[in-house]
Parts: sequence; C-alpha cells; structure tokens
Amino acid sequence: MYKILTLIKNIFQNHFELSVVASSTFIVLMAIMMDWVFFLQACPLCILTRYVFVLLALTALISMAVRNKIFGRLLIAASSSIGLMVTSRQIYIQSMSLEDISQLSGCSMPFHTQVDYFGILEAVNRTLAGGPSCAEDGWRFIFNFAEWGFLFFLVYLISTILRLRNT
Repeated sequence: MYKILTLIKNIFQNHFELSVVASSTFIVLMAIMMDWVFFLQACPLCILTRYVFVLLALTALISMAVRNKIFGRLLIAASSSIGLMVTSRQIYIQSMSLEDISQLSGCSMPFHTQVDYFGILEAVNRTLAGGPSCAEDGWRFIFNFAEWGFLFFLVYLISTILRLRNT
C-alpha cells in the first residue's frame, strides 16, 4: 500500500498535468459506462458536469503544451472553479424541498436538445437554473455523482494552487 501511495505522489509531482488529463478523462468515461451498464439517464446538469471535466482535461493538455506553466495552471484552476460552481448548484438543487423543486423549470429537455434550440449560452443558463430531473439522486456510492464531482474538482483546485505556490 505504501508503494502505491508513493507511486501516486511521484506521478503527481512529476506529471501533474498528465495526471489531470488521465483522471478527468477516466471520470467522464466511467460516467458514460455507468449510464450504459446501470441504464441511468443523466440529467442536464450531470451532462454539463461531464463537459466541465472534458474542459478540465483540455486545459490540462494546453497546460502541458505551453511553456508558461503559471498560465497553464491558472487555466486548470479556472476550469476546476467552474466545475465547483456547476456541481455545487446541483447539490443545492438536490437539497431543496419538493415545493421549491416543483418551481424549477430550467432543464426540461436534454442538454444537447437545448443547445440545438437555444444555443450554447442559453442552454447553459437554462441548465444551471435546474429542474426536477436534476434533483433526483439516482446513483449513489457513499456520495452521488454531483458530490463526487465536487470533491474531484476541489482536489484539482487545491492541488493546482499548491503547484502554483511551488512554481
């Protein structure tokens, strides 16, 4: 067990951006696989969270490509912050009362359909407004997907800040 933790620490210290790319890509692939295996229907906020994980992977790839590591790591921190905001909104919606949830009407259609009808910015606004489907807690392993996402984005943000401090 000690050797595994040492290996993870070594990878994090020497290949930070690559580990962010790999782990965020793995999270998205795992979420898609779980949808297929467990026949889950992801709500628009869950889909938006997946897109933010993809954004995080892309910003980490950009960070690997640029020479200015501070700029690249600031991009990772910004993507992580966006992820924290999206997942905290979903956690907030999941903790609302039934009466408050019934008043929400923001994400009545799937995210890709909203993008087709309203454009990307309006689709994101409507999705962040939330809806009854975003309040469902369909899958849970200690935490639900939004809570796990929040924890991962928080870990990415804290580790990026630590990496910025050491630069």
